[in-house]
Amino acid sequence: MSQRAALLIGAVDHARKEWQDVGKIASKLYEYPEGSREDFLSKCRNGEFKDVYALYRSNQSNGLTGNFDDELLQALPSSLKYICHNGAGYDNIDVPACTKRGILVSSTPIAVNDATADVALFLMLGALRNINQSYQAVRQGKWRGNFQLGHDPKNKVLGILGMGGIGSAVATRAKAFGMQIQYHNRHQLPASEEEGAKYVSFEELLKTSDVLSLNLSLNASTKHIISKPQFDLMKDGIIIVNTARGPLIDEAALVDALESRKVWTAGLDVFEEEPKIHSGLLNNENVVLLPHVGTATFETQRDMELLVLDNLKSAIQKDKLITQVPEQKKERANI
Repeated sequence: MSQRAALLIGAVDHARKEWQDVGKIASKLYEYPEGSREDFLSKCRNGEFKDVYALYRSNQSNGLTGNFDDELLQALPSSLKYICHNGAGYDNIDVPACTKRGILVSSTPIAVNDATADVALFLMLGALRNINQSYQAVRQGKWRGNFQLGHDPKNKVLGILGMGGIGSAVATRAKAFGMQIQYHNRHQLPASEEEGAKYVSFEELLKTSDVLSLNLSLNASTKHIISKPQFDLMKDGIIIVNTARGPLIDEAALVDALESRKVWTAGLDVFEEEPKIHSGLLNNENVVLLPHVGTATFETQRDMELLVLDNLKSAIQKDKLITQVPEQKKERANI
């Protein structure tokens, strides 16, 4: 096996020993724990990482390097063949550009499913009960404040847009509350994977759901997949939950829909320009807000780090990724 070094960008907080153990199979371990995009590009262009074969990066380390776009990919060493990403979402990596350059990319599905689905249910129940008003009032010494009755989840129709691992985990939890599950993907799941959920068109999902949960990836085709035309199709008083990516929703259109009460309440863990949040959401007491903490548990963070490292080791030893991003798998299937 030729020289195959590994590079860690950012930090490994919960599997530090396992990262160091990669040194048993890699020719060398590099680390880039802090810095800036300009500094990282400079180091790449000066050949400091010239023998790196696989690298570990994350959504958090994106703050150091910026997006893995064409400029950064061009600066990376020609030896690089694998990018092992810590995160279920990877919209800050230009996957087509990676594919064109012969670089394979992995992400961390499965590891994030349960924690993200738990937060989706937390937000959904909070939105159904319009709990934010009571949260605010009791801390302000106003007891119930501007109290309103909420809704039971039982017998409500939950529409899931994106029935992947997280969407399926949301469905499993929601069924325990007596909800009826329907979903839309680009393609219907095999019956064995639906577990009683009903497959419907995108338009029917919008028209007939009492609660809409967004659990799909962000890409050029899904940005603002929910905007004014989609809100216009929805039931009056629908509840929106988003634990996927903020730009899936046109935030200005959501604010308008909340103000008109087309959308009764919303539960949001992600935002279009996070960490900036639209003032119309911050000032609306009918919205439950969290600061993108869907995977923020000790257990899930460790599981994610271990999965990235498993991908890294597999890349170095077997020239194969365990959880390669689906876009690249599809492209290979079409060759």
